[in-house]
Amino acid sequence: MLNDIYNKRIIELAGNIPRLGRLPDPHASATAHSKLCGSTVKVDLKMDGPVVTDFAHDVKACALGQASSSIMASHVVGSTASELRELRETVRKMLKENGSPPQGKWADIALLEPVRDYKARHASTMLTFDAVVDAIGQIEAKAKQPASV
Repeated sequence: MLNDIYNKRIIELAGNIPRLGRLPDPHASATAHSKLCGSTVKVDLKMDGPVVTDFAHDVKACALGQASSSIMASHVVGSTASELRELRETVRKMLKENGSPPQGKWADIALLEPVRDYKARHASTMLTFDAVVDAIGQIEAKAKQPASV
């Protein structure tokens, strides 16, 4: 039941979100919004090449969106663009295709595994992952543009 997804650890993560706020000069910002529940996550990202060097976010989401944002904020700095794209795909598969949760530093995402039984909660759980990958894409696109003269 819903008690499985709103367990004590999810509530703890949601109540202790690191890196809240906005960066003063991000390399990119992205917003992800769930029309179904109204949750919104805005992320600011800085990168040095493929590696995230700074991160902040404004989280206006349900406990699941807050918990996934909390996990992201705890581990995103030092992660690479390819790692974060793979992470988003792993979480999507975990929710929608009964895939396995990620391992290693992202192992806490396994706490969100019970969400797979509640399709209406998938979008809010995915917000932070979608916004981070969007911001990475923006940074990479800017890097490919020729310098203006």
